[in-house]
Amino acid sequence: MGIITSLLFAGGVISVFKIPLWVVLAAQAAIALGTMSGGWRITKTMGQKITRLTPIDGFCAETAAASSIFFATSMGVPVSTTHLITGAISGGGSANRLSAVRWGVTLNIVVAWVLTIPAAAIISAILFSAIKLFT
Repeated sequence: MGIITSLLFAGGVISVFKIPLWVVLAAQAAIALGTMSGGWRITKTMGQKITRLTPIDGFCAETAAASSIFFATSMGVPVSTTHLITGAISGGGSANRLSAVRWGVTLNIVVAWVLTIPAAAIISAILFSAIKLFT
């Protein structure tokens, strides 16, 4: 919402830097649609495909991730909650035994993270070029 509002403000569409209601509603709709369409797959991957979690394993993973988030935040370091919980789940599974973790699944997640930034940059460049062409 902040990025969209910043662009609206920088482009002169709004004169006061205040998040418009339609931006809030659009962001909420996008999050809801994303969760409805693919959130269950992420939850299933995290809870079942990386390693088999028992309730105590899940509790430990969540506590470790939350502690890491609080610590990083207190130091002003930006962190990804998804990265932290994936690492915590993998760590919890490997604490039982290293072979309990499906490292191929974890590697696929890491590769997706690495490819996300260049893919977003390429898509952004294509869209910017297309919009610039028609304006």
